[in-house]
Amino acid sequence: MRVESRIIREYPRALNIFRITPPEAEPQDRLTREAQGWLVLLTSGRATAADAHALREWCAQSPEHARAFEQAKLLWQQLRPATEQLQAPRHLGRRAFLGGAIAASAAFLMIRATVPGGVSGLGADYITEVGEQRRFDLADGMSLELNTQTRINRRQSADGSQALELLSGEVEVLAHANTPLKVEAGGGWLSASQARFNLRNLNQSVCVTCLEGALQVDALGHSIRLESGQQLTYDTRKVGTLQSVDTAAVIAWRQQVLVFNDATLASVIDEINRYRPGMLLLLNSELGKRKVQARFSLDQLAGVALLIRDAYGVKCTELPGGVVVLS
Repeated sequence: MRVESRIIREYPRALNIFRITPPEAEPQDRLTREAQGWLVLLTSGRATAADAHALREWCAQSPEHARAFEQAKLLWQQLRPATEQLQAPRHLGRRAFLGGAIAASAAFLMIRATVPGGVSGLGADYITEVGEQRRFDLADGMSLELNTQTRINRRQSADGSQALELLSGEVEVLAHANTPLKVEAGGGWLSASQARFNLRNLNQSVCVTCLEGALQVDALGHSIRLESGQQLTYDTRKVGTLQSVDTAAVIAWRQQVLVFNDATLASVIDEINRYRPGMLLLLNSELGKRKVQARFSLDQLAGVALLIRDAYGVKCTELPGGVVVLS
């Protein structure tokens, strides 16, 4: 709550800082500042998959946008040898590199939520951080296996029974009880008393997979029953159709493995980013559409950027904070 209050309190001041950048600035000056602001965000440790998508769209607006970001990266790299000789290279390097760019991006960094699940995720009841997986045993034979970057809150449903809310991330739920366990995710409700299921809530899209038993999903006026081996996705606009899936691939993360079958390279990178500090950022949208068959152990992810570089011939630029730009 204290963090949320600070964000709200600082919001007007952040907007004033943001306006330091004059609206009448030359177009190239504006692009330079924006590109530097993107670089600050990427190396802040707070960037999300949504930020990466937004940056790709920003770079794709014109050759000038892409060139401005390349020049910002180049300047940062040129400064690194000098800053590495200092006691506090990252902080001094940012000041030397950015100047007014920090002000240009301050509002964005100040007012955006910096944890999965938004501001409400700051005080979640069950939490995992980047690369962390944890088990929580609940009452009445229920348990939660949380995957990386997951936030879950305890709730009480309308009838007074126990309920949970998956704010963001991924969880495997075991429900063996007389009273159904209810879980809210993305505006929909799941109900199960004798079931094991995997639930993801990422980027405003929910995916539920029934692993054992059966469960009920109620979303957007639809009520759908899932049985073992079936998967359903929904978001705030539509509910998908039931699909039969390979449940072993869905829960491979429980064995510290990621499995990709006919997935796009862009989606593979988005998934890998959930498990490693920093971020892999693919700026080549056409390459991102390439289909991939892959299997990665989680302990291999530190070197996955080099595997992508060697497999596709892309250029790798390493930035502070574990950020690797692939272009």
